[in-house]
Amino acid sequence: MLAGITVVFICLFPFANDLYTTLAQPLIDQLPTGSTMIATEVASPFLTPFKFTLVGAFFLAIPWVLYQVWRFIAPGLFANERRMVLPLIVSSTLLFYAGMSFAYFVVFPLMFEFFIGTTPQGVAVMTDISKYLDFVLKLFFAFGLAFEIPIATILMVWAGITTPDKLVAKRPFIIVGVFVIGMLLTPPDIISQTLLAIPMWALFELGVIFSRIMLSRRPEADDDTPPPEPPPPSAASQEDFYDRKR
Repeated sequence: MLAGITVVFICLFPFANDLYTTLAQPLIDQLPTGSTMIATEVASPFLTPFKFTLVGAFFLAIPWVLYQVWRFIAPGLFANERRMVLPLIVSSTLLFYAGMSFAYFVVFPLMFEFFIGTTPQGVAVMTDISKYLDFVLKLFFAFGLAFEIPIATILMVWAGITTPDKLVAKRPFIIVGVFVIGMLLTPPDIISQTLLAIPMWALFELGVIFSRIMLSRRPEADDDTPPPEPPPPSAASQEDFYDRKR
């Protein structure tokens, strides 16, 4: 896993400044004319793009990391478990990327437009590059993990912790919970909170649907269940066996 991350990092490092510029573009597009981002620390112009490149290398290497995890645990799984785990690993990776993309292309422009638009008169918006990186990485993780809700729902149903019907019965509490989570994981503005809570709710409903499909396709017995042992022979059958042998 470390070797894969290192290879991706080496390939990305020559483009570290360009990658950071792309990351900052949603904010730059909303800045007033003449405003720029700033670096308040001496080493920030180097360390901030370096840090983002390292984190980006990990993000891009997630398929390789999960593949190594899969190779480690696969020998200890039954055939039906292997058929279940591999699609979950692939779908969880795609959902994590989808959450990050949703944050970058949808949430960031709306959120920064709201922030810049509410700036008091006479205040110049000049965001520090390291503070901006910490801010967006937090949102990337928040939206990436939030988009894993269908996987978490399917795993809980698969493990027997709950059922789709029980989850549906708790829907009102889940709706309140996703808005509370959106409030805790996002900045204190209604736009980003709502843009996180509503997809989480929709993904929960999607997880319930796929959980029902999974249960309807689950075989009655596992493929690896050993066949039942034959009953011990009776005393009469043993006497017949010895008579025929003689």
